[in-house]
Amino acid sequence: MLGKKSTSLFCLLLAILCIAPYTYAQQKPNVILIYVDDLGYGDLGSYGATKISTPNLDKLAGQGIRFTRGYATSATCTPSRYALMTGEYPWRKQGTGVLPGDAALVVPTDKLTLPGVFKKAGYATAIVGKWHLGLGDAVEKNWNEYIKPGPNEVGFDYSFIFPATADRVPTVFMENGRVVGLDPADPIQVNYREKIGSEPTGRENPELLKMKASPNHGHDKTIINGIGRIGYMSGGTKARWTDEEVPLTFLQKAKDFIVENKKQPFFLFYSLTEPHVPRMPSTYFKGKSGLGYRGDVILQMDWAVGEIMKELELQGLAKNTLLIFTSDNGPVLDDGYEDEAVTKRNGHMPTGPLRGGKYSAFEAGTRVPWIVSWPGKIKPAVSEAMVSQVDLVASFASLLRQPLAPADAPDSQDMWKALTGKSRQGRSVLVQHAGTLAIVKDNWKYIEPSNGRAYNPLTDIELGNASEPQLYNLSEDIGEKRNLAAQHPEKVRELAQLLQEIKQAGKSR
Repeated sequence: MLGKKSTSLFCLLLAILCIAPYTYAQQKPNVILIYVDDLGYGDLGSYGATKISTPNLDKLAGQGIRFTRGYATSATCTPSRYALMTGEYPWRKQGTGVLPGDAALVVPTDKLTLPGVFKKAGYATAIVGKWHLGLGDAVEKNWNEYIKPGPNEVGFDYSFIFPATADRVPTVFMENGRVVGLDPADPIQVNYREKIGSEPTGRENPELLKMKASPNHGHDKTIINGIGRIGYMSGGTKARWTDEEVPLTFLQKAKDFIVENKKQPFFLFYSLTEPHVPRMPSTYFKGKSGLGYRGDVILQMDWAVGEIMKELELQGLAKNTLLIFTSDNGPVLDDGYEDEAVTKRNGHMPTGPLRGGKYSAFEAGTRVPWIVSWPGKIKPAVSEAMVSQVDLVASFASLLRQPLAPADAPDSQDMWKALTGKSRQGRSVLVQHAGTLAIVKDNWKYIEPSNGRAYNPLTDIELGNASEPQLYNLSEDIGEKRNLAAQHPEKVRELAQLLQEIKQAGKSR
């Protein structure tokens, strides 16, 4: 029999063994990736905005690292999200352009993804918000049954999403592969080729709109919540969301996931729709910014980030949670609706000092706000290290000691030291993707020749296309005003050859 001292020692050891797994698990940081939509380099106070107030994001930037050379891979949303999820440049794969709302899944299910890295490391994983990477294995799908493959088949334990963008049908929430609130007696149908059903459209019934569509943008199909959308939808009347409730619903679902998983390490991909069109803020925020609805939804976005920060504090998780905030591409003012983003601009510069915007090969297309915060682990700083969203797969695989197979994440590089401020050295080379490709090396940027149009009058954005080579020294000319290709033909040849080698190699690492 054990003596009293031996019994006490045995109980102590048993208690330590029981506590140890929990303690070890919590040594791994929780990770929340806050991914917003169409936010520009100049849209935050911490990045120089003076006409709009973003106190919560400015606080996040002040307590973490604010990157001045942080990039999305692409100047539009689906390709950037593909790169983020897979660690592969999207231009390597056909079908990764901006997807319609009924597209099939473009993320491979047989390769390691960003959430897959966390899942292998024992994390609970979730996506809450915009998806826009396709669902199912074909365009034709039954929206009234479980749809797979989708987020749950590529690494997320839990998903609460809308399928594509807020301006595309179907305008429904989906939870773990099923439409939320669906009435079986009112089945959903979706078509992007021809009209279905007898519901009014923005083109036929403009008098029913509470927000008019801009001419020739395509937002004139089925009317949902007084707003014309891209594509046709019938049925699912009770399941349709209203734009004003979407941000609040996503926020609550994100907070619920945090609370439910606070005793284990978790990865949350919180994918906000702001400030993408249609910009229809919750009623509380309407008119608050003085910059039209685009400004209002940026205020709403900032508030939601603040609510996540408060929830982490409330649950005692703030010090062990790494927060990343960034955007899928650069800004656009008129992207299909008359929402006063242009008429009430009031001197605000969404692009900051950069040229171009969403859809553009110029810097404003892909250089976006990039903030990383981890209280107590990351010292506040401003970093000029070049980092890209395509690098998150390899960086977190490095942190969590999850090996990557040769076919996994071919363009993702381990930037963990740069992301946490332990190194000032980021990427040396980055390929940017819009209508054409560009490559940045050591602050020299080459845009390959293209036959695409140079300017889009519908969005009032320079697209960066030109029939001749373009070369810019970003360290001296961040606004890309001086094309130096004629003065430095040797640099043009060097970067053109390097871009060709990266294309042919099929990988960057």
